[in-house]
Amino acid sequence: MDAPQSLTDMLRLARGGDATAMKSVFELSYHELRGLARSRLRKGAPNVLLGTTALVHEAYLRFAQAGHLCVEDRQHFLKYASHVMRSVIVDFVRERIAQRRGGDIAHVTLNSEDISSVAGGEQEVMQVHEALEELSQHDARLVEVVEMRYFAGMTEAEIAAVLGVTERTVRRDWQKARLFLAESLK
Repeated sequence: MDAPQSLTDMLRLARGGDATAMKSVFELSYHELRGLARSRLRKGAPNVLLGTTALVHEAYLRFAQAGHLCVEDRQHFLKYASHVMRSVIVDFVRERIAQRRGGDIAHVTLNSEDISSVAGGEQEVMQVHEALEELSQHDARLVEVVEMRYFAGMTEAEIAAVLGVTERTVRRDWQKARLFLAESLK
């Protein structure tokens, strides 16, 4: 019998604790995860965030450290990956903020243009994260839409496939989430 080759088959094996299958999941999804990461980093503040490869590898390390994946199929995996990418980005920004407040970094004088460009992007990521925490208390699906679109750079069609809803529903959810976030970020 041939070994299963699809991502969904590998996810099922990885969910059962198969370490080889977990590695195969990463290999099968690597280019897609890089595309999601590249899309997110291109839309965001690249000087603040990790590089594409670093973001994907850190996300993979978090998958591996979890012990086993609790995802059913490719769509569920992409949803989970967008949540993990959000977590990686937020943790990275928190670490950079902590370092700037007295970490083991050598102190240098920066001009005001450098400071505003770095701090602005990090501040935006943290404000969006905090607003999403508040939004999760009202509607978890809206948070998933924002994670997949803002943190993973997925299209409306991709999000609709992952959530099992129509693109129109995704557009409405995105609009609701944007209104909530705009109000929260004032």
